[in-house]
Formats: sequence, C-alpha cells, structure tokens
Amino acid sequence: MSRIPVYEPQLGGNVSAYVNECLSTGWISSRGQFISKFEDAFAHYVGAEAATTVSNGTVAIHLALEALGIGPGDEVIVPSFTYIASVNTILQTGARPVFVDSLDATLQVDPVLIEAAITPRTKAIMVVHLYGHPCDMDAIVEICHRRGLLLVEDCAEAFGTRWKGQHVGTFGDAATFSFFGNKTITTGEGGMVLARDHGVMEKCRRLKSQGVSPMREYWHDMMAFNYRMTNIQAAIGLAQLELAEDFLQRKSKIAQYYAARFNGLPARTHAPVGDVTHSYWMCSLILDQAEVRDPLRSHLNERKIETRPFFPMAHRMPHCRTDQVLPIGENLSVRGINLPSYPGLTDEQLNHICGSVCEFFNLPQLERAEQVLA
Repeated sequence: MSRIPVYEPQLGGNVSAYVNECLSTGWISSRGQFISKFEDAFAHYVGAEAATTVSNGTVAIHLALEALGIGPGDEVIVPSFTYIASVNTILQTGARPVFVDSLDATLQVDPVLIEAAITPRTKAIMVVHLYGHPCDMDAIVEICHRRGLLLVEDCAEAFGTRWKGQHVGTFGDAATFSFFGNKTITTGEGGMVLARDHGVMEKCRRLKSQGVSPMREYWHDMMAFNYRMTNIQAAIGLAQLELAEDFLQRKSKIAQYYAARFNGLPARTHAPVGDVTHSYWMCSLILDQAEVRDPLRSHLNERKIETRPFFPMAHRMPHCRTDQVLPIGENLSVRGINLPSYPGLTDEQLNHICGSVCEFFNLPQLERAEQVLA
C-alpha cells in the first residue's frame, strides 16, 4: 500500500473547467467573475450577508482585527491551545494576547476562564473552533454582549461546523476561514472574512486592496495591505463549494468508522458534545497516556501512515511566552494526534490505519465496522 497522507485535497467536479475558463479568458489575477461568485456562494452557504476573499487564512484574521480597530493598548483573549496564526495576528496589530485554557471534553476554549480573564483593557474575545468542533457559542456570545466586547471567530478548521444548527462564523462581529490545501474546501492558499457590520465589511474590502479610494483612481487614503485572492483561486473555491456536502458527509462517515474501530482502546476520539455539528476537519485520537503518543506515531509512520501531533500551546512559544500554567490544554496538547482525515480515503486504507493502531496496542482486530461506511 502506498503512503497515506494525513490530508489530501479532492480536486474533482468543475475545478478544471473553471480554472481553464480563467486561463482562456486571461482573468488570472485578483479580478474576474469567480471572485464575486465564490464570495456570494460562500456567504449563502454559511448564512452570512456578505463575505470577502483574501489570500490566506492568516491574513484573514489580521484583516478582521484591523477592520475592527484592534491595536496597541488592547487585549484580546484567546485560547493557548490553538494554531499560532490566531496569536501572531493579534501581536501584529500591536495588541496583547491574553491566554486562557480549554475544556477537556470538547478541546475548545473555556467560557468560565474567558470571563475571569477580562480586564479594563480587554477589547475582544477570539474563539477558535478547533479541529472542526464548535465552541460554546451561547455562553461566549452572552459574555460579549454583557461586557461590551467584540467577538472574533477563527473558523479556519471549521467549515461545515454548526452550533445548534447555526454555522460558525455567523455569531461574531467578524469571522475568518482558511482554504489552505489541507482544509475541507481548498483554494490552494486562500481565506474568507465575514463581518456583521456593513461598515466593517467595507473597511475589510478597502484594507485588503491597498486602501484604494472608491471615488478616485489610484488614490490611496489609508495605510493598507495587498491581501487579495486571485480569480483562479476563487474558481477552485467555487468548484469545491459545489462538492462541500459530499466532502462533509464522507468525513463524518470516516470519523464514525474510527470511533467504532477504536472502541475499547486506551484512547478516545474527538466526539461531538451537545447540539452541534462536528465537521471533522481532522479526525483526532486522544491517548490516555502522553508517553504513548510518539511511539504510536512512529509505529504508524513505519506502516506508511502519516499523522500529526496536536498543536503545542501558544503560550510556550518563545516570542509570546508566559509563565501561566494551563493544565487542560497542556495535557491535551501532548496526548493527541490527528489521523488521515480526507474524504478520498478508501475503505482499504481506513482498515489499514485502524488495524495498525490496534496492532500497536497488541489488541485483536476489532470488528471491521464496514456498515458505518455504507
């Protein structure tokens, strides 16, 4: 069997046709019909009024923070158990990230600790819907409303994720998505920004395009950025969006298969908690004992199965280190791995992955559970 990557983009459907249209018409840069088509289709899919494309998921967060007016002297509360882009973008605005711990059951930020971390300098709360499970949006929205704070949603890993039927990214003052090559829908690189307020959305559009005046050609009246997506990327994104439901359904079946096969192991899968839709961007396995993780990853690597560890805690990184002890996130961070999670995984590959995990634990092959994939 050939090597099984942890993720692999699925580039079927109309991808080739739409990209070839860009090539044949010459619209290959940041102008062209696919930009607005992708933005409109994405906004409709998630239930937002509008969306604007950007060149990647990290600049999406930076753009949202800048458009909301977050800057020096402000504090932004953020989980430490997250990818570093969530934190670096706060630092890039001149604001200070304030780290809080997460919940063991869901892996998401703890609302009680968010409330405890609020100070007179707190300007915003950034939630990160980690690995495809939503945060507790009822509790976090209530805190923001009661305390008069901005809410930013980092949905980089949460396309297709819903809290009580509502798609994440539609709760906050601004929200961001990533379309990197390992995301559920991809544009290679790329991202999207949503904003509730029309003025904030218009500021995002101007800031991402060098601050050009809408009234005067080549007149730039603000310090801004070049964060634009290309028409080719948007063409890929539109084609991907047309296949999104198929991707999400298959990923859910894969997660169910893992859960069925791993029942009884000294580990747990990242199961949905409450009235939520887990999009399973990454299917995760959380070991009971931290010392088991690296030997398990080595065992799987020898069998041509790629995995990736859970994110290290951001507050341990040299450029933003604090002396905090955040026990839940720190414990999760060293016990978790992400398994191959892409919708193109075959039943044979899934059986090989699960059999290899069971082999590591010297347990007999569990029931194949093909009925889960039917």
